Amino acid sequence: MYKLAIFDLDGTLLDTLGDLHASVNFALRDFGFPERTIDEVRRFIGNGVVKLMERSTPDGTDPVTQKACLDVFRAHYLEHMSDTTAPYANVIGLLKRLREKDIKIAVVSNKLHSAVEELCESYFTGLIDKAVGVSVEAERKPSPVNVIRTAELFDSELCDCIYIGDSEVDVQTAHNANVKCIGITWGFRDRDCLLDNGCDYIAETADEVYNLIIK
Repeated sequence: MYKLAIFDLDGTLLDTLGDLHASVNFALRDFGFPERTIDEVRRFIGNGVVKLMERSTPDGTDPVTQKACLDVFRAHYLEHMSDTTAPYANVIGLLKRLREKDIKIAVVSNKLHSAVEELCESYFTGLIDKAVGVSVEAERKPSPVNVIRTAELFDSELCDCIYIGDSEVDVQTAHNANVKCIGITWGFRDRDCLLDNGCDYIAETADEVYNLIIK
């Protein structure tokens, strides 16, 4: 049984796609850029909001304009990040069952740190022991730094930790940290993407995630 379960947030615990899509297009409209479809935004998610907006703005957009567009996105998203966002089915039950087994639970995300903390507190009150997002001190995935630091906070050996996520970035992060990865299929990527990137385990339901963690 693993002692520490570290989760990705967007596409794993929370369905945030609708609010991210709305904020991306709000920023793009503000600059007169073409809007993006929800499937495009789904593909662009995974490496943080800087990359999200770089991918969303038209090719050839100058860095100053990209930064300004990113600022508009951030301001809008921080006000509207809970408009349609909700936990995936059975996720809260999964976290409660893990706590009953005395398994520590953390989140390591490429989302803004303030947003990660606020969303975890809003949707998973009392269920997340540590939430880490991107800040000055926090490196973006697939860097393993935040996974390793989180394990250290709980005095956990890496062999006692497992990472759960929905994308190739999550698989790469886990392997860079030398921990196993459970890839879930209800998020922003499909099974083939996870398998192509060498995911250790695939789970289609919260029950399957639970069983892999406590086995």
